[in-house]
Amino acid sequence: MYVVLYPSSPSMALTSALLSVGYHPVPVGGLTEAVDKEPDGGWACAIVDLSSDAGAGMNFSAKAREELSIPSLLVVDRTLTDDLRDESGFDDFILTPIDSNELRVRLMRLGSGPGDVEPDESVLRFRDLELNTATYQATIGGSPTDLTYMEYELLRFLVENPNRVWSREQILSKVWGYDYFGGSRTVDVHIRRLRAKLGEERAGWITTVRSVGYRFG
Repeated sequence: MYVVLYPSSPSMALTSALLSVGYHPVPVGGLTEAVDKEPDGGWACAIVDLSSDAGAGMNFSAKAREELSIPSLLVVDRTLTDDLRDESGFDDFILTPIDSNELRVRLMRLGSGPGDVEPDESVLRFRDLELNTATYQATIGGSPTDLTYMEYELLRFLVENPNRVWSREQILSKVWGYDYFGGSRTVDVHIRRLRAKLGEERAGWITTVRSVGYRFG
């Protein structure tokens, strides 16, 4: 799928991340160039890097949404999040340094995921919980539940691997990856947040096994 990339001199890291998750970025210097270069199938999304000129980037993002009718994803340095105060000119954002998995998820949530996934194959279910792995949406009792990326990944792992005990170290390696340098307290914090979002009636789905770890189901 083709995404329009602004500005015309994007970073190699951003370009490589887009290519690695199945998107073909086309750098442009403005909206007129985006219209001229638009592929036959249209743009899937606008990717706007705010690192060089935040004002110009926000302006391009707003125009792309309004005039090209495509969603806009901002790429923002984590030290410059003040640029996001006006939320009317973009649909989502991702902080640098870019994680390819998070980039893929955010683009899919904007409805611009490459390829089609059969609905039955993309939905995980446990009682009245549903996790749509194609769109990264979660519902409990039919109501949408707002989860962060890592909360979703942790809950997904637990749903896919029920009825066995996992140590904190195992969960860290399976969900966060072997290159994660945080401590096991990260798992405890995310488990506590998940229980809160599941609600009092469902918090017991995640059981603490003393001196070992956690079990789901």
